[in-house]
Amino acid sequence: MADLYSRLGVTKGANEAEIKKAYRKLAKELHPDRNKDNPKATERFSAVTEAYDILTDATKRGQYDRGEIDEQGNPRGPFGFGGGGGGGGFRQGPGGAHFEFGGDAGGFGDIFEGLFGGGRGRGPGGPGGGFGQQQQRQAPKGDDVAYRLAVALKDAVLLHPQRLTLRNGKTVDVKLPNGLEEGTKIRLAGQGEHGPGGAGDAIITVTIRPDRRFRREGDDVLVDLPVTLKEAVIGGKVKVPTAGGAVMLSIPAGSTSGKVLRLKGKGFHRKSGERGDQLVRLMIDLPADDAALRSFVENWADSDRHDPRADW
Repeated sequence: MADLYSRLGVTKGANEAEIKKAYRKLAKELHPDRNKDNPKATERFSAVTEAYDILTDATKRGQYDRGEIDEQGNPRGPFGFGGGGGGGGFRQGPGGAHFEFGGDAGGFGDIFEGLFGGGRGRGPGGPGGGFGQQQQRQAPKGDDVAYRLAVALKDAVLLHPQRLTLRNGKTVDVKLPNGLEEGTKIRLAGQGEHGPGGAGDAIITVTIRPDRRFRREGDDVLVDLPVTLKEAVIGGKVKVPTAGGAVMLSIPAGSTSGKVLRLKGKGFHRKSGERGDQLVRLMIDLPADDAALRSFVENWADSDRHDPRADW
């Protein structure tokens, strides 16, 4: 059979990246799943995988290039003799000294096995870890595929599953994790490119779309709530939006703009599973032209005694 470099269609000086590129191309072409009725393709697939395993292992590649191991990763003898322990024909030394040994006898067969750390019954991958041990490597998986997923802020707060269409046309529901934030990466195992050792993964990077009412502050959600002057002065109950729907909020009498009220457990999910809060900042909204209000304020006696900037 052709040498390992020829099997992959690369030169002996090829670097690891060139070897991997050549292997992936051949593996996709020859994979058994694509050649169920072509046994020759399956044989070639095994051969190129065998070549890839040796040539991407720096130690084994060096041994192969020096002639110490063969195309199957088995050791060669120190005089070029194949290390499988088979028949003879071995000649050595000046004067034509002649040594022969068979596959079942002791002598040189056992000596060579002893030299290389092997023992009878120790085939490739067997116990003992001798020179002849061939370490099996798994065929590489396919490439990972990157995706970006834009999530509405309300969905990010509630961790609503998101639907995503993959490159192959398959649609999946993506579960959002606790501790979700901008740039969080989610891995879907086996949803990447197909490879000889199985499919790679889908790597999803999450972005959170801004909302016109809600803003994120750490694990809390902040919303500015417009209130009337009467609601701020007298107090009362008002409806407040949250990611999960509107709730009623009690406004204390005498509230001012900027006062922050807290709705417990209405914020983002922390990694622990607990949730932050929703912060409601009151913003008093006055009408632009209200004659009655203007008249009231102009004749309000207490307004001259109250200086909100007295401690400035």
